[in-house]
Amino acid sequence: MSTHNTPPSQRATGVLLASLVLPGLATLAAIGPTTAAAENAPEKSTIAIKYGSYSDSQPGWDRIRATAPQVYVQAPMAGDWSIEASGVVDSVSGATPYAHTQRSGASSGGKVGMSDERTAGDVKITRYMARSAISASVAYSKENDYKSTALGLDARWSSDDNNRTWTLGVGAARDAIDNTASGINTAINEHKNTQEIMGGVTQVLTPADIVQVNLTRGTGSGYFNDPYKSYDLRPSQRDTAIALVRWNHYLEPFDASLRTSYRYYSDTFGVQSHTLGLDWVQPAGKWTFTPGLRYYSQQAANFYFDPALNAQGQYDALGTLMRVMRLTGYKSADQRLAAFGAVTLSMKLAYAISPGTTVDFKVDTYRQSADLYLGGTGSPGLDAFSAQFFQIGLSHRF
Repeated sequence: MSTHNTPPSQRATGVLLASLVLPGLATLAAIGPTTAAAENAPEKSTIAIKYGSYSDSQPGWDRIRATAPQVYVQAPMAGDWSIEASGVVDSVSGATPYAHTQRSGASSGGKVGMSDERTAGDVKITRYMARSAISASVAYSKENDYKSTALGLDARWSSDDNNRTWTLGVGAARDAIDNTASGINTAINEHKNTQEIMGGVTQVLTPADIVQVNLTRGTGSGYFNDPYKSYDLRPSQRDTAIALVRWNHYLEPFDASLRTSYRYYSDTFGVQSHTLGLDWVQPAGKWTFTPGLRYYSQQAANFYFDPALNAQGQYDALGTLMRVMRLTGYKSADQRLAAFGAVTLSMKLAYAISPGTTVDFKVDTYRQSADLYLGGTGSPGLDAFSAQFFQIGLSHRF
């Protein structure tokens, strides 16, 4: 919906509100409305339908393709209550990455065909009170060799002048891994349990500025190995810490909002990462244009090792095996645990067909490489990785 006739302070507030990213508190708002007040029960129902398409590639070949139809609904109940629900079906096909991946006995480093389908859903119920609200949620996800069940609880309350809002959330998830049909390191009836707690505060600084700070602490235990990766042995405990800062500023001369964010992440694997985000929200009549830029940099895990390469810079299976034999303890050559940097460019277009109906289109392009690592060169021998994401959606309030 266009914000052209909305007071600046309300516009700045609306673009900041975000859902909790906790186990069991999946981002329902990702396909739902982004301007709902945190402590007011919705007066109308909302339905949103979106369709996404994802593809990625490494030099010389296309790798993964995925499609994801989604649906989101929100409805008021009994005045002071609301219910939200979302569902998604991901269909994935393509080939596995280059190094250290095998399926069905294929040779290491090969391009091996694969396909899978994931179905997932969330339900969230919220009770609204004077200047406060409390929500409970449940989520379930299932794919061929992985199941996840999660629960969440969060509360928010505001100061008397409504310029400050505190948030507290807890969540827990239990995952089951069973890849008896394929894989190198067969995982039979393995489990992983994670818990997270988050606290945060949102503060209106001026009629044009609003700031949010969230701190999250997580603990996890169980099976963290990737059964489709060669030489992959990881600790059975992974604890995480996340600090997130958001600042939104309304620029009156342009009738636009500038959204900035910084996220710091660290875990007991030794991974540390920095994420900087920048979005420009520009209403223009019934249109809203949102270009975005994100930069990400990650330090490698303590037990990550670089695969051996031959003189041509290609994966050397024998050399890698010899290197692995000299290693003791935990080890992994999973590129996701390496040191690298990444840049994402995005553009979202939204058009208000009517006051209650909006259609939108979003495109993201992502590039990851060792050369983009913050402060120097990342892990050697990593193939550059590119991805594209397209999404079209329709939402209606009634």
